[in-house]
Amino acid sequence: MHSAAEILSAIERETDVAPLLPATYIETPPHRFDFSKDNPDIQAVDVMSADPLNAYVRDTLRKVGRSWGLGGYGEDRLFYRSSELFRKEKEYRTVHLGIDIWLPSGTPLYAPLGGVIRGAQDNPHFLDYGPTIIIEHDIGGIRFFSLYGHLGRESIHGREEGERIASGEQLGVIGETFENGGWAPHLHLQLMNDLLGNVGDFPGTATPSEKMFYLQHCPNPEILFLRFLK
Repeated sequence: MHSAAEILSAIERETDVAPLLPATYIETPPHRFDFSKDNPDIQAVDVMSADPLNAYVRDTLRKVGRSWGLGGYGEDRLFYRSSELFRKEKEYRTVHLGIDIWLPSGTPLYAPLGGVIRGAQDNPHFLDYGPTIIIEHDIGGIRFFSLYGHLGRESIHGREEGERIASGEQLGVIGETFENGGWAPHLHLQLMNDLLGNVGDFPGTATPSEKMFYLQHCPNPEILFLRFLK
């Protein structure tokens, strides 16, 4: 498998990269949310419930005059401790391994890079990914995977293992709360250098003791759209 640095360098050199988001969003700067344990504002929000979180995101974007938001890579998020679903033995999986992109449900999403679909399934448990697509990429022999979670269910209809998807082809849409694992509408975007035996799924969070291991396997996915941001 290739290192995170090799993957980031390959993506940076690649010329056939398409915007992940519609032009109406990608051409405007995002608000960077901080859901880490160091942000006192988030402590008063019931983040694990969709309606309060959606209201917080919507109100924050309105206050700062932005239409979309992102953030979350490597954050240690205290609020995951409020759910036993994130417990792993004596620790909680509080470290976020991807980024969250906050957009309205139904917003179309496009494949930033071409590749082969290696997973298109519904992970339907509460606070899971819901509909999820995993794509395998190969740039000059550098092989890695991208994961798109909390999609609309229509995004996985008709998708098959081994199907090719082109850069810029519509990948899916942002899912609604009833179908996306019970979350406020957003995209969980993650890169991995290996699936580590997972099928149609991959951990989106890790315990603090696992942090270095997983971040070495999961480089920062902002590289997929940084070149398009204004």
